Amino acid sequence: MKTLTQLHFDNRFARLGDTFSTQVSPQPLEAPRLVVASEAAMALLDLDPAEAEQALFAELFSGHKIWSTAEPRAMVYSGHQFGSYNPQLGDGRGLLLGEVVNEAGEYWDLHLKGAGKTPYSRMGDGRAVLRSSIREFLASEHLHALGIPSSRALCVTGSDTLVYRERPERGAMLLRLAPSHVRFGHFEFFYYTRQHAELKQLLEHVIAAHFSELLEHPEPFHMFFRTVLERTAALIARWQAYGFCHGVMNTDNMSILGITFDFGPYAFLDDFDARFICNHSDDTGRYSFENQVPIAHWNLAALAQALTPFVEVKVLRETMELFLPLYEAEWLDLMRRRLGFSQAEDGDAELIRRLLQLMQGSAVDYTRFFRELGERPAEQAAQRLREDFIDLQGFDAWAADYCARSAREGGDPVARQARMHAVNPKYILRNYLAQQAIEAAEKGDYAPVRELHAVLSRPFDEQPGMERYAERPPEWGKHLEISCSS
Repeated sequence: MKTLTQLHFDNRFARLGDTFSTQVSPQPLEAPRLVVASEAAMALLDLDPAEAEQALFAELFSGHKIWSTAEPRAMVYSGHQFGSYNPQLGDGRGLLLGEVVNEAGEYWDLHLKGAGKTPYSRMGDGRAVLRSSIREFLASEHLHALGIPSSRALCVTGSDTLVYRERPERGAMLLRLAPSHVRFGHFEFFYYTRQHAELKQLLEHVIAAHFSELLEHPEPFHMFFRTVLERTAALIARWQAYGFCHGVMNTDNMSILGITFDFGPYAFLDDFDARFICNHSDDTGRYSFENQVPIAHWNLAALAQALTPFVEVKVLRETMELFLPLYEAEWLDLMRRRLGFSQAEDGDAELIRRLLQLMQGSAVDYTRFFRELGERPAEQAAQRLREDFIDLQGFDAWAADYCARSAREGGDPVARQARMHAVNPKYILRNYLAQQAIEAAEKGDYAPVRELHAVLSRPFDEQPGMERYAERPPEWGKHLEISCSS
């Protein structure tokens, strides 16, 4: 295990030069203190967990100190925001401190969010507040624990620095990790500014650094796009299967690695509602739960447009046609497993869609339904869950078909329960749980956020004494308004 001073930096993105990013130093927070840290994320850097208790830890991740071999850079990019193109965005409140290489030879970007003004801050102050930093920390680590690809979060540092949003709040910084922070919007920026030589340089860098298996392919740029499309399809399938709503699927928030990225007003479904909108600012429902699939397809088309100087339009269009079949296959496989099926049958997709239609409007808790479905044999579980539905006749017909389908699977009931519990979480990050932890942290009590993080790091496990985190949310907890403000 390493200490903080032993981290090895190799800043490949910084070496691309000033066309791609701007050198900026973080602006320190006043009176920094550690709010919460992830030992699992620290392990990615080979860091000893005891390092989080050192004063240097809070100093480094609040802008007071920096490694001599780090090269803080604010990245430039653009993107489509709510369907409209914004010609220049960039890291307005975040900095790529550098790239750390661990003992396994893996590269991890250290990205400090809330680090102060940059040339891309526009009218903003470059700061992040405690509530948004805690929300991103919890979501990053919880999604990873669920098996959903995500950027990671190493720690949140709080402070006495005042930040003004709808009200005065405490400033905070989040240190997040990812193999890359390059997004769709990077390619759009160089395409729309007609910097095609730089666009090619970016493509070559990204492929060499993150898709090296494509270097020997005769058409590496095309295969890069296809790989991004495949990973994005798999990611969105996992979002939909587990009821995760991102809330702001702008192209500048889409990772070229196919990981969940740039958390804002996200939410997991409480009651199942395909039309659920988690972002209070999304007046048209562009980024509603049911729209995440077509919006991902739309965003991939925007990336494809940016690659047209190097890949034939016909080839890109043919590749785009792969998205929906790939998504459907991945989603169907996940949903089969959530229902306890290890084999495929032709009628499975219809059985799943009938269930979701019955859930719609019945206030059925999405996470608890699947967990409880695996608690007992199929017939007993269906009888127990029946009372949650309004259309009892419809549910009875579905349950009969489900039980017959389960019987055809056969197998040991104990093995079925273990199989289902391995994919159906008991604990999910509900907005009201995050809100309670945030309110305590804003009063200086960090124990609730640390405990919530610990519980959510093992979402599939039975955790005696923590059952309150698996309860149905109170009615007020289903209607919290979350916006992009941070």
